[in-house]
Amino acid sequence: MSQISRRAFAGALPLGLLGGSILGGSLLSSSPAHAAKQVSAGTPVAVSPFAQIRIGRFTVTALTDGYADMPYDYFPGRSAPEVEKAAKAQFTARPSGVRFLFNQYLIEDGQRRILIDAGAAGSIGQTGQLPQALAALGLKPDQIDAVIVTHMHQDHMGGLVLGGRNNYPGAEIYIDRRDVTHWTDPAKRNGAPDFLQPSFKMAEEVVRLYPRLQAIDGEREISPGVSIVDLTGHTPGHIGVRIEDGGKSLIMVSDMIFPVVHPAATDVFFLFEQDRAAAQAMRDRFFPRAASEGALIAATHMPFPGLGRVVSDRGELRWQVADWALQD
Repeated sequence: MSQISRRAFAGALPLGLLGGSILGGSLLSSSPAHAAKQVSAGTPVAVSPFAQIRIGRFTVTALTDGYADMPYDYFPGRSAPEVEKAAKAQFTARPSGVRFLFNQYLIEDGQRRILIDAGAAGSIGQTGQLPQALAALGLKPDQIDAVIVTHMHQDHMGGLVLGGRNNYPGAEIYIDRRDVTHWTDPAKRNGAPDFLQPSFKMAEEVVRLYPRLQAIDGEREISPGVSIVDLTGHTPGHIGVRIEDGGKSLIMVSDMIFPVVHPAATDVFFLFEQDRAAAQAMRDRFFPRAASEGALIAATHMPFPGLGRVVSDRGELRWQVADWALQD
């Protein structure tokens, strides 16, 4: 397993926040077109939120496909009561479990539009909002030039194949070869538990429906300033994406970090984790380094918009939400 490149941890400056309601919170839109409309007095219509930052020449927009509550017993390494207690202490407990967001990230530089992950598309929880989120930006899926799939779990690729169709017909698809091999292996599918079967099925559909799929090997540049980071463990080919330009960077770490349990404890896992030893080893390397270098991080399942930093607080690692205030 390759070491994480030092370039992944250069600092980045968040520049702005836009959007509508945030699944229980609210953000003010930058324009009336994106403001929450009213059905009747005092009753806002939920709209797809988005948040934007600048990384050099890039505009990175955080979008969401929705959310789902993950049962407290989905976190091997801690008992369900321990996870629930931690969630209550962080004021994030729900009756049915830990609230997971499904965040996706759109990268634009005026030349290409690259989407990181395609969401669960209704296959889990209250999801399926990504097309509306793109529409709020004036975009349709066929205007996306590339989709990087960080790994082949259903909540990261469901939107690619919703309805048994190629929903991003203009896009090249990038997936780590190790994940493509694993999730299209009939023997592995036959031996997998029921909760992983949707991922195996979707993986086969992705390969069938996307002839422009590129199975990539290791860390490489996808486009100038956009490159792959190896974060193996959660799945055999779990990857992150680094965006960098003008001395600033952002690293999207996908399922490296889960709410409530991370980054404080690297020995707590998620039910879907493929290789717990590798996942813990990666977190053991990544979290302290991210804290020491002040890396700006985007994470799929952290509260929207999923951007923050790992910080050391009196010897304990914790998640610090990124400061969205406008800065010079």
